[in-house]
Amino acid sequence: MLFAGVLSEALEFAMLLAFGFSWPFAIWRTYTSKSVDGKSPHFMAIVLFGYACGIAAHLVEGTKLWLCAVYLADMALVSTDLALYFRYSRAKKK
Repeated sequence: MLFAGVLSEALEFAMLLAFGFSWPFAIWRTYTSKSVDGKSPHFMAIVLFGYACGIAAHLVEGTKLWLCAVYLADMALVSTDLALYFRYSRAKKK
């Protein structure tokens, strides 16, 4: 049982790390190109909601609370990309 808990925690951390590593590339692409073509604010909002649900699940369980920090870091990255989306989509309309 202990092994399963540690494995579960490690796998969740790996998933969050993989997703977390992908967002800086997306942010960099948006920032340097100043283009939001192919970006979806709805998708990013759904991802933020999913991360919030992950945090809520850990808070309710009262376990693996350290993973909440990783969720928050990922949420900060997605929020940055979402902010860039709104900034550059408004600039494109002018």
